[in-house]
Amino acid sequence: MESKNITTTVTEFVLLGLTQSHKVQYFLYVIIFLIYVITWLLNFTIMATVAVDHHLHTPMYFLLANLAFLDVSDSSVNTPKLLSGLLTQHKVISFNQCFLQMFFFHFIAGAMAFLLLGMMVDRYVAICEPLRYLSIMNWSTCTGLVAAVWLGGFLHSITQTGLLLQLPFCGPNVLDSFYCDVPQVIKLACTDTRMDELQMVFNSGVILIRLFVILIISYIVILLKIRTCITEGKRKALSTCGTQITGVSLIFIPCIVTYAQPYNKSPGDKVASVVFTVVTPMLNQMIYTLRNTEMKKAIRRTLGKILLSAGKQKLEWTADPKSSNLVFP
Repeated sequence: MESKNITTTVTEFVLLGLTQSHKVQYFLYVIIFLIYVITWLLNFTIMATVAVDHHLHTPMYFLLANLAFLDVSDSSVNTPKLLSGLLTQHKVISFNQCFLQMFFFHFIAGAMAFLLLGMMVDRYVAICEPLRYLSIMNWSTCTGLVAAVWLGGFLHSITQTGLLLQLPFCGPNVLDSFYCDVPQVIKLACTDTRMDELQMVFNSGVILIRLFVILIISYIVILLKIRTCITEGKRKALSTCGTQITGVSLIFIPCIVTYAQPYNKSPGDKVASVVFTVVTPMLNQMIYTLRNTEMKKAIRRTLGKILLSAGKQKLEWTADPKSSNLVFP
């Protein structure tokens, strides 16, 4: 009974946020709010375009639409709390909300890491086995791949939060961060957490390192395959692979730095957190999608149809005098 009382002592956590300077807070609010809005607009545009344009009903764009959905979700887990914290001095999050935030953050981030692996497989088959691409990457394969991605993210997240929930929290309750995350929260437990930190490193850090190595090696193999080819299509594939290696590095390296070792406070922690929680969801679509010529054409087609439809409705409204008459009883 005594252990139970200890574990229920902490009912909320205090978030110190990014900075204590009011001027810097207002500046960061404007920048992060703009990034958040752009993230939503970009990813929603891509999801809507893939959904309505039949030219994009292919495995590659199906996976890109799933990446867009994960980017929006990932950004929405932590960014709203960060924005509200920049405008108020009362930066408190309840115990339950803290753990829910960690669960959804690792659920979505884990699914994203596995999805990037699936997207690499898609590109490998498209470049190295072009004649068999449609037979290998059929809709059954794609839906099974996406289902495995979400399952992997769920198992990763439930393991992380499940380990934390077994720890007693009796104070202190101050987190030097703008959101709840496993490395910081685990340090607040009222017990020896060395084994728990090692489990965290294994469940997050080791998995991230393995995925990163697999992705880099796979992209190197693809680059070697197309190194001697000089056709336009192959040159585009070379450019795409190079850009995607940059994107993968931008996502994985900050995460590996954060999760592949027991938590030790350093000045770069908050910068790394902002990169993979705020900036990366916006940059993903610029790296993976908006450089794609067919996607840009599809977006223009979709926007053109929307504007044309709106113009027709306006003309019909003005051409029909009865539509503007108001009838009263």
